[in-house]
Amino acid sequence: MKIGKVPENVLKRSILKQIHTKREEVLIGADVGEDCAILAFAEDEAFVMSTDPITGTTQDVGRLAVQITANDIASAGAEPVAIMISALLPADITEEEIRDMMKQVEETCAELHMQVCGGHTEVTDAVNRPVLTATGVGKVKKDRILRTGGAKPGQDVVVSKWIGLEGTSILARERENLLLQKFPAYLVEEAKGFERFLSVVPEAATAIKSGVRAMHDVTEGGIFGALWELAESSGVGLEIDLKKIPVKQETIEICNLLDINPYELISSGAMLMTADNGYDLVRALEKDGIHASVIGKVMNGNDRVVINEEERRFLEPPKTDALYKVLADEYNA
Repeated sequence: MKIGKVPENVLKRSILKQIHTKREEVLIGADVGEDCAILAFAEDEAFVMSTDPITGTTQDVGRLAVQITANDIASAGAEPVAIMISALLPADITEEEIRDMMKQVEETCAELHMQVCGGHTEVTDAVNRPVLTATGVGKVKKDRILRTGGAKPGQDVVVSKWIGLEGTSILARERENLLLQKFPAYLVEEAKGFERFLSVVPEAATAIKSGVRAMHDVTEGGIFGALWELAESSGVGLEIDLKKIPVKQETIEICNLLDINPYELISSGAMLMTADNGYDLVRALEKDGIHASVIGKVMNGNDRVVINEEERRFLEPPKTDALYKVLADEYNA
């Protein structure tokens, strides 16, 4: 395609025509020539906004862009409402690929009942693969807002589902041929299918009704990075039992083969939470069909310790995600 704005006929038939999910809060949404979206919420509600780029993979970027942004909004206790998509596209992209990307966006929005309310699409030689940035908008009652920095000493630390889900799914797709040389096809297919676990919107909704005090979705930097960020934001210490952190066997096998740390692998699909009684929260989540585990305690002081039997190690600020160590060639291209 030619450098510059996506042609209007392509915009209409392959982007705007893919948008079907509507929300009553969106007064003015995506359309030709509209520079802004306009939303209206109730007086006792607050806007929650989050923005995220998708740069770590070339596959399923439309789906991931929506999912990751919705997760951020849910971690604040809010309901995802709308999303704006900025797409920087390489010159060799086809209209069919653009349409498929937008179908992924719309399908994921439909699952989450979110409306694409605007954005920007541009073909540029500044990128060599599609780069999507999603800006999400959510709503929450003002007295129900949650912060990452809400953890207090004495609370239990809970993780939903399993760590490493997103990174495992990406690696299984991006390194499928290599993995199939070492593992049976069913293991690689199962790992690719971890994308079905990436939404944390359901556990956020359950947690809000079940006494959660702080939430933080586990993304770049993995669970070790997320634990540090929660503790740093809250000004507390942590004591975490490594063996209680839930992780799928497929993640362990793939990370061992690729020589990366699963605890430093991007982990959308896992929500990090604190609660006065973490076991009650786990039971509530399990009742709604969501696996969860108590993995430790919030402590006084600033020591953030991970215990593995007799070994004790201190958490450090988040490092470069393990995913980029594997995909370094593509990431730096």
